Amino acid sequence: MIAAPFDYKRANTLDEALSLLAQNEDAKILAGGHSLIPAMKLRLMQPPLLIDIGRIKDLSYIREENGQIRIGAATTHYQMESSELLQKICPLLPECASHIGDVQVRNKGTVGGSVAHSDPGGDWPAAIMALNAELVAVSKNGERTIKADDFFVDLLTTALEPGEILRELRINKPNGAAQAYVKMHHPASGFAVVGVAANLSLNANGNCERASIGITGVSAKAYRASAVESALNGAALNDETIVNAAAHAADGVDLNGDLFASADYRRHLAEVYTKRAIEAALQRVR
Repeated sequence: MIAAPFDYKRANTLDEALSLLAQNEDAKILAGGHSLIPAMKLRLMQPPLLIDIGRIKDLSYIREENGQIRIGAATTHYQMESSELLQKICPLLPECASHIGDVQVRNKGTVGGSVAHSDPGGDWPAAIMALNAELVAVSKNGERTIKADDFFVDLLTTALEPGEILRELRINKPNGAAQAYVKMHHPASGFAVVGVAANLSLNANGNCERASIGITGVSAKAYRASAVESALNGAALNDETIVNAAAHAADGVDLNGDLFASADYRRHLAEVYTKRAIEAALQRVR
């Protein structure tokens, strides 16, 4: 299909983009375009104006600062996947990036665009929730920081307010954490039928000091598997503990169901892939 008519403006700076957005509340921000453009072609979205921020260089970076990893919202999936800094200090992020789409998508799509889109089958939400990330939103009125746990509100809905643009992701530098992302790809779209991000802090005895588990694909939005985390915290990470903890992967969640995977099947997959994510994370530090 062909998108409905729209206007297009390219912003050269973040301030310019914010001014355009303040003047056009119904406008949509265009970064990589891999979520927005297909939705427009299907007439699921019909914005009167696209504000292109894809060439604002100040929004594309990965750096370590004040004990944090700071990532610009326009950083591409490929930049995340290939970052030597991230591979060294936070391997969950490059691993998650490697599961997204194909080479063309990873070279053009952006982490901020994916996060702000909040697709129920998107990969990044699970990872940034497992990492307890903070997201920095900016508008003409200033900036505010939103915790990842509060950012994803519902299907394709985030805590971003009208006039706001996602500028940066901030993640406290993990120290010796065991991390992994595992995923069942939908065979047609490549999105996550189920995707699980595990971020485990271990003590000197190898027991779990703190667990953060993010899950995507199972519900209308990504979520923290708090019951799994509670079962792991303070526990010896043997086979029995992991299996029992993973059994709670879909507790208290309204499950998605479709022609490919019913709600019951997704519940089963959530348990299986949570177990696999925990085991994969541990395998890398043992």
